[in-house]
Amino acid sequence: MAQEKVAFIGLGVMGYPMAGHLKNAGFNTTVYNRTTAKAQAWADEYKGDFAVTPREAAQDCDVVFVCVGNDHDVRSVIYGDDGVLASMKAGSVLVDHTTTSATLAEELAEACKEKSVHFIDAPVSGGQAGAENGVLTVMCGGDQTVFDAVKPVIDAYAKQAVLMGKNGQGQRCKMANQICITGILQGLSEALILAQASGLDIEQMVNVLKHGAAGSWQMENRAVTMAQDKFDFGFAIDWMRKDLGICLDEAADKGLELPLTKEVDEKYARLQVQGFGRMDTSVLIKAQ
Repeated sequence: MAQEKVAFIGLGVMGYPMAGHLKNAGFNTTVYNRTTAKAQAWADEYKGDFAVTPREAAQDCDVVFVCVGNDHDVRSVIYGDDGVLASMKAGSVLVDHTTTSATLAEELAEACKEKSVHFIDAPVSGGQAGAENGVLTVMCGGDQTVFDAVKPVIDAYAKQAVLMGKNGQGQRCKMANQICITGILQGLSEALILAQASGLDIEQMVNVLKHGAAGSWQMENRAVTMAQDKFDFGFAIDWMRKDLGICLDEAADKGLELPLTKEVDEKYARLQVQGFGRMDTSVLIKAQ
Protein backbone atom coordinates (compact mmCIF):
# COMPACT_ATOMS: atom_id res chain seq x y z
CA MET A 1 0.00 0.00 0.00
CA ALA A 2 1.44 3.34 -1.01
CA GLN A 3 1.57 5.60 2.03
CA GLU A 4 2.43 8.98 0.64
CA LYS A 5 -0.62 11.07 1.51
CA VAL A 6 -1.41 11.40 5.21
CA ALA A 7 -3.56 13.55 7.46
CA PHE A 8 -3.03 14.51 11.08
CA ILE A 9 -6.04 15.50 13.19
CA GLY A 10 -5.25 17.43 16.38
CA LEU A 11 -2.33 19.82 16.80
CA GLY A 12 -1.80 19.98 20.55
CA VAL A 13 1.60 19.84 22.25
CA MET A 14 2.01 16.30 20.90
CA GLY A 15 0.27 16.42 17.53
CA TYR A 16 1.90 19.62 16.25
CA PRO A 17 5.48 18.25 16.27
CA MET A 18 4.37 14.71 15.30
CA ALA A 19 2.71 16.08 12.15
CA GLY A 20 5.86 18.09 11.52
CA HIS A 21 8.00 14.94 11.61
CA LEU A 22 5.70 13.34 9.04
CA LYS A 23 6.10 16.30 6.68
CA ASN A 24 9.87 16.40 7.22
CA ALA A 25 10.05 12.66 6.46
CA GLY A 26 8.62 13.34 3.00
CA PHE A 27 4.95 12.51 3.46
CA ASN A 28 2.36 14.72 1.77
CA THR A 29 0.73 15.93 5.00
CA THR A 30 -2.56 17.74 5.59
CA VAL A 31 -3.52 18.81 9.11
CA TYR A 32 -6.74 19.73 10.89
CA ASN A 33 -7.16 21.45 14.24
CA ARG A 34 -10.28 22.66 16.00
CA THR A 35 -8.68 26.12 16.05
CA THR A 36 -8.01 26.74 12.36
CA ALA A 37 -5.41 29.43 13.08
CA LYS A 38 -3.16 26.78 14.65
CA ALA A 39 -3.51 24.55 11.59
CA GLN A 40 -2.63 27.50 9.37
CA ALA A 41 0.42 28.27 11.54
CA TRP A 42 1.55 24.65 11.20
CA ALA A 43 1.10 24.78 7.43
CA ASP A 44 3.16 27.96 7.27
CA GLU A 45 5.93 26.49 9.43
CA TYR A 46 6.20 23.11 7.71
CA LYS A 47 5.07 24.05 4.20
CA GLY A 48 2.21 21.55 4.41
CA ASP A 49 -1.54 21.80 3.88
CA PHE A 50 -4.39 22.39 6.29
CA ALA A 51 -8.12 21.69 6.10
CA VAL A 52 -11.10 23.26 7.84
CA THR A 53 -12.85 19.93 8.65
CA PRO A 54 -11.56 16.45 9.53
CA ARG A 55 -13.42 15.10 6.52
CA GLU A 56 -11.58 17.44 4.16
CA ALA A 57 -8.22 16.60 5.72
CA ALA A 58 -8.77 12.85 5.34
CA GLN A 59 -9.85 12.99 1.68
CA ASP A 60 -7.79 10.58 -0.49
CA CYS A 61 -5.32 9.88 2.34
CA ASP A 62 -3.57 6.55 2.78
CA VAL A 63 -3.18 7.05 6.54
CA VAL A 64 -5.13 9.35 8.88
CA PHE A 65 -3.71 10.05 12.36
CA VAL A 66 -5.76 11.35 15.28
CA CYS A 67 -4.31 12.82 18.49
CA VAL A 68 -6.92 14.70 20.52
CA GLY A 69 -8.05 14.85 24.15
CA ASN A 70 -10.44 12.10 25.21
CA ASP A 71 -13.05 9.58 24.00
CA HIS A 72 -15.60 12.30 23.24
CA ASP A 73 -13.07 14.34 21.23
CA VAL A 74 -12.10 11.26 19.22
CA ARG A 75 -15.71 10.52 18.31
CA SER A 76 -16.27 14.16 17.33
CA VAL A 77 -13.54 14.07 14.65
CA ILE A 78 -14.21 10.54 13.37
CA TYR A 79 -18.00 10.28 13.14
CA GLY A 80 -20.60 12.48 11.47
CA ASP A 81 -20.81 14.33 8.17
CA ASP A 82 -17.56 16.21 8.85
CA GLY A 83 -15.70 13.30 10.45
CA VAL A 84 -12.77 11.51 8.85
CA LEU A 85 -14.75 8.32 8.20
CA ALA A 86 -17.05 10.24 5.90
CA SER A 87 -14.24 10.61 3.35
CA MET A 88 -11.64 7.90 4.06
CA LYS A 89 -11.12 5.60 1.10
CA ALA A 90 -11.35 1.81 1.23
CA GLY A 91 -8.07 0.20 2.27
CA SER A 92 -6.75 3.27 4.09
CA VAL A 93 -5.70 3.18 7.76
CA LEU A 94 -6.98 5.20 10.71
CA VAL A 95 -4.43 5.46 13.55
CA ASP A 96 -5.61 6.87 16.89
CA HIS A 97 -2.77 8.20 19.07
CA THR A 98 -5.18 9.54 21.69
CA THR A 99 -5.14 7.81 25.08
CA THR A 100 -8.70 6.44 25.29
CA SER A 101 -10.66 3.56 26.75
CA ALA A 102 -10.07 0.15 25.20
CA THR A 103 -13.80 -0.12 24.55
CA LEU A 104 -13.61 2.94 22.28
CA ALA A 105 -10.75 1.33 20.34
CA GLU A 106 -12.85 -1.78 19.82
CA GLU A 107 -15.84 0.36 18.79
CA LEU A 108 -13.76 2.30 16.26
CA ALA A 109 -12.33 -0.91 14.79
CA GLU A 110 -15.88 -2.10 14.05
CA ALA A 111 -16.95 1.28 12.64
CA CYS A 112 -13.91 1.34 10.36
CA LYS A 113 -14.52 -2.22 9.19
CA GLU A 114 -17.98 -1.19 7.96
CA LYS A 115 -16.25 1.39 5.74
CA SER A 116 -13.52 -1.06 4.60
CA VAL A 117 -10.99 1.05 6.55
CA HIS A 118 -8.31 -0.47 8.80
CA PHE A 119 -7.86 0.73 12.40
CA ILE A 120 -4.91 0.82 14.79
CA ASP A 121 -5.16 2.11 18.37
CA ALA A 122 -1.75 3.60 19.09
CA PRO A 123 -1.39 5.61 22.32
CA VAL A 124 2.04 7.10 22.89
CA SER A 125 4.46 7.66 25.76
CA GLY A 126 7.33 10.09 25.93
CA GLY A 127 5.59 13.40 26.50
CA GLN A 128 6.02 16.68 24.69
CA ALA A 129 9.82 16.31 24.56
CA GLY A 130 9.47 12.85 23.02
CA ALA A 131 7.13 14.21 20.36
CA GLU A 132 9.39 17.15 19.55
CA ASN A 133 12.49 14.95 19.34
CA GLY A 134 10.75 12.19 17.40
CA VAL A 135 11.48 9.48 19.99
CA LEU A 136 8.02 8.42 21.19
CA THR A 137 7.10 4.92 22.31
CA VAL A 138 3.94 3.78 20.50
CA MET A 139 1.79 0.94 21.87
CA CYS A 140 -0.41 -0.49 19.13
CA GLY A 141 -3.45 -2.70 18.84
CA GLY A 142 -4.69 -4.18 15.54
CA ASP A 143 -3.86 -6.63 12.76
CA GLN A 144 -0.22 -7.54 12.08
CA THR A 145 -0.41 -6.85 8.34
CA VAL A 146 -1.95 -3.41 8.90
CA PHE A 147 0.62 -2.59 11.57
CA ASP A 148 3.48 -3.69 9.31
CA ALA A 149 2.17 -1.42 6.55
CA VAL A 150 1.79 1.68 8.72
CA LYS A 151 4.85 1.29 10.98
CA PRO A 152 7.27 2.96 8.51
CA VAL A 153 5.05 6.06 8.69
CA ILE A 154 4.81 6.01 12.49
CA ASP A 155 8.60 5.65 12.62
CA ALA A 156 8.85 9.29 11.52
CA TYR A 157 8.33 10.27 15.20
CA ALA A 158 8.80 7.03 17.13
CA LYS A 159 11.77 5.48 18.86
CA GLN A 160 9.80 2.24 19.04
CA ALA A 161 6.39 1.11 17.86
CA VAL A 162 5.21 -2.30 19.01
CA LEU A 163 2.06 -4.31 18.21
CA MET A 164 0.66 -5.48 21.56
CA GLY A 165 -2.20 -7.57 20.15
CA LYS A 166 -5.71 -7.04 18.85
CA ASN A 167 -7.52 -3.69 18.83
CA GLY A 168 -7.72 -2.32 22.36
CA GLN A 169 -4.46 -3.88 23.54
CA GLY A 170 -2.49 -0.75 22.69
CA GLN A 171 -4.75 1.22 25.01
CA ARG A 172 -4.48 -1.42 27.75
CA CYS A 173 -0.68 -1.23 27.52
CA LYS A 174 -0.91 2.55 27.94
CA MET A 175 -3.02 2.00 31.07
CA ALA A 176 -0.20 -0.10 32.54
CA ASN A 177 2.23 2.67 31.59
CA GLN A 178 0.24 5.32 33.46
CA ILE A 179 -0.14 3.11 36.54
CA CYS A 180 3.65 2.59 36.62
CA ILE A 181 4.27 6.35 36.38
CA THR A 182 1.92 7.17 39.26
CA GLY A 183 3.43 4.47 41.47
CA ILE A 184 6.95 5.71 40.81
CA LEU A 185 5.95 9.31 41.52
CA GLN A 186 4.31 8.29 44.80
CA GLY A 187 7.47 6.53 45.95
CA LEU A 188 9.69 9.35 44.70
CA SER A 189 7.58 11.94 46.53
CA GLU A 190 7.88 10.12 49.84
CA ALA A 191 11.63 9.54 49.34
CA LEU A 192 12.24 13.23 48.66
CA ILE A 193 10.22 14.33 51.68
CA LEU A 194 12.31 12.06 53.93
CA ALA A 195 15.57 13.08 52.24
CA GLN A 196 14.84 16.80 52.60
CA ALA A 197 13.83 16.40 56.25
CA SER A 198 17.10 14.52 56.83
CA GLY A 199 19.24 17.25 55.27
CA LEU A 200 20.48 15.23 52.30
CA ASP A 201 21.81 17.03 49.23
CA ILE A 202 19.08 16.15 46.73
CA GLU A 203 21.19 16.47 43.56
CA GLN A 204 23.91 14.32 45.08
CA MET A 205 21.35 11.75 46.22
CA VAL A 206 19.77 11.57 42.75
CA ASN A 207 23.18 11.15 41.10
CA VAL A 208 23.85 8.20 43.40
CA LEU A 209 20.44 6.52 43.20
CA LYS A 210 19.69 6.93 39.51
CA HIS A 211 22.38 4.41 38.55
CA GLY A 212 21.04 1.73 40.89
CA ALA A 213 17.84 -0.30 41.25
CA ALA A 214 15.83 2.82 42.24
CA GLY A 215 16.71 4.59 39.00
CA SER A 216 13.89 5.69 36.69
CA TRP A 217 13.06 8.34 34.11
CA GLN A 218 11.07 10.18 36.76
CA MET A 219 14.00 10.21 39.18
CA GLU A 220 16.47 11.38 36.55
CA ASN A 221 14.22 14.08 35.10
CA ARG A 222 11.88 15.19 37.92
CA ALA A 223 13.39 14.53 41.38
CA VAL A 224 15.53 17.67 41.53
CA THR A 225 12.79 19.91 40.13
CA MET A 226 10.28 18.42 42.57
CA ALA A 227 12.63 19.35 45.42
CA GLN A 228 12.91 22.85 43.91
CA ASP A 229 9.11 23.23 43.84
CA LYS A 230 8.99 23.43 40.02
CA PHE A 231 6.09 21.71 38.29
CA ASP A 232 5.61 23.26 34.86
CA PHE A 233 6.86 20.44 32.64
CA GLY A 234 4.08 19.44 30.31
CA PHE A 235 1.76 16.52 31.11
CA ALA A 236 -0.84 18.04 33.42
CA ILE A 237 -2.60 16.22 36.24
CA ASP A 238 -5.91 17.12 34.57
CA TRP A 239 -4.91 14.73 31.77
CA MET A 240 -3.44 12.13 34.12
CA ARG A 241 -6.73 12.00 36.03
CA LYS A 242 -8.50 11.30 32.75
CA ASP A 243 -6.07 8.44 32.11
CA LEU A 244 -6.33 7.04 35.64
CA GLY A 245 -10.11 7.08 35.34
CA ILE A 246 -9.74 4.86 32.26
CA CYS A 247 -7.43 2.54 34.24
CA LEU A 248 -9.84 2.29 37.17
CA ASP A 249 -12.82 1.66 34.86
CA GLU A 250 -10.92 -1.12 33.08
CA ALA A 251 -9.97 -2.67 36.44
CA ALA A 252 -13.56 -2.50 37.69
CA ASP A 253 -14.72 -4.19 34.48
CA LYS A 254 -12.36 -7.06 35.27
CA GLY A 255 -13.29 -7.20 38.96
CA LEU A 256 -9.89 -5.91 40.08
CA GLU A 257 -8.78 -3.44 42.76
CA LEU A 258 -5.92 -1.02 42.08
CA PRO A 259 -5.40 0.50 45.56
CA LEU A 260 -2.27 2.55 44.80
CA THR A 261 -3.74 3.91 41.56
CA LYS A 262 -6.94 4.86 43.39
CA GLU A 263 -4.98 6.55 46.19
CA VAL A 264 -2.89 8.62 43.77
CA ASP A 265 -5.97 9.54 41.74
CA GLU A 266 -7.62 10.85 44.92
CA LYS A 267 -4.50 12.88 45.74
CA TYR A 268 -4.53 14.38 42.26
CA ALA A 269 -8.22 15.22 42.73
CA ARG A 270 -7.37 17.17 45.90
CA LEU A 271 -4.57 18.98 44.05
CA GLN A 272 -7.02 19.99 41.31
CA VAL A 273 -9.28 21.56 43.95
CA GLN A 274 -6.24 23.49 45.21
CA GLY A 275 -5.67 24.91 41.72
CA PHE A 276 -2.82 22.65 40.54
CA GLY A 277 -4.72 21.03 37.66
CA ARG A 278 -2.42 22.41 34.96
CA MET A 279 0.79 21.51 36.81
CA ASP A 280 2.63 18.38 35.67
CA THR A 281 2.23 15.01 37.38
CA SER A 282 5.29 15.45 39.61
CA VAL A 283 3.29 17.96 41.68
CA LEU A 284 2.07 14.83 43.50
CA ILE A 285 4.73 15.63 46.13
CA LYS A 286 2.49 18.48 47.34
CA ALA A 287 -0.25 16.01 48.26
CA GLN A 288 1.86 13.98 50.75
